[in-house]
Amino acid sequence: MTIDTPLARKRIAITAGDPAGVGPELLARAIARRASGEGDNLIVFAAEDELRRGFEQADLRDSMDEFLAADGVEVRPLSDFPSTPVGEVHGDSGRWALTALRAALDAIESQDADALVFGPLNKASLHASGMQEYDEMRWFEGQMQAESEVSELNASAGLWTSRVTSHVPLRAVADLITEERIIAVTRLLSEQMSAAGFTNPKLAVCALNPHGGENGSFGTEEIDIIAPAVKAAAAQGLNVEGPFPADTLFVTAKRRGYQGIVTMFHDQGQLALKAMGFAGGVTVEAGLGIAIATPAHGTAFDIVGTGQADTASMFNALDIAGRLTDAS
Repeated sequence: MTIDTPLARKRIAITAGDPAGVGPELLARAIARRASGEGDNLIVFAAEDELRRGFEQADLRDSMDEFLAADGVEVRPLSDFPSTPVGEVHGDSGRWALTALRAALDAIESQDADALVFGPLNKASLHASGMQEYDEMRWFEGQMQAESEVSELNASAGLWTSRVTSHVPLRAVADLITEERIIAVTRLLSEQMSAAGFTNPKLAVCALNPHGGENGSFGTEEIDIIAPAVKAAAAQGLNVEGPFPADTLFVTAKRRGYQGIVTMFHDQGQLALKAMGFAGGVTVEAGLGIAIATPAHGTAFDIVGTGQADTASMFNALDIAGRLTDAS
């Protein structure tokens, strides 16, 4: 997935995410990219030791001072960085990640920054830190006091998805699917894709049950909820069709011209997207009134410090966040 950088440079607040993962290395490489003249301007929220960790992991330690002083790079140093183990779950790591994110949100709320990009987070570390929300999307929702529907969107291999439900137990999914929620996340997907450069994006909606329920033989959610929601969304002007059986929709999406897919639950879309093209995937936290993006991959504890962290997702997240600022 390649997206051209806008001519007018935006101000992207950026954090490393979980400091025990590959986030510090990705942050260092993002700073090096900006120092070379590419991408939007960066406002970096990190501690000196955290930055040093990242530049060492990226084998860029000798250029750290030069890159941090480059045009388009502003560092807003954070203090009291915890000495947490690298490559492991730890509550202090989760606590630090949220501290940096809160500082970045403050900059956006005071109009010092236009968008936010953060490195990968580890949910176990976040929960060990005392975070009560089940994921960062809901944490952001609480921090921003969002009043509208929110949803995590994903972009990978030229295809975007949204989720009607996300980080919840599979047994709870059916009860959480409503007509109103389907319409809301379909609209969010269309709006965010339009802001990212798609013209009237063509969307498809997944069924919940095997084979789309087989006319009620394997479940009636398609008949009772999903099909009426698709019809209502189309009546509101959205370019959407469905529901379609999920096991074939992703296979035929590009041939049938679909650019975005509304999924019913987390793995329905994530498994397909990551099989189609894991490298370069981006997660967008949509519906919060500001542009927020992050790499779609995790903290990759197993490769921390090896210099193997793939920058594609981080760079794509930066480029998408810059484009989405106009729609936030």
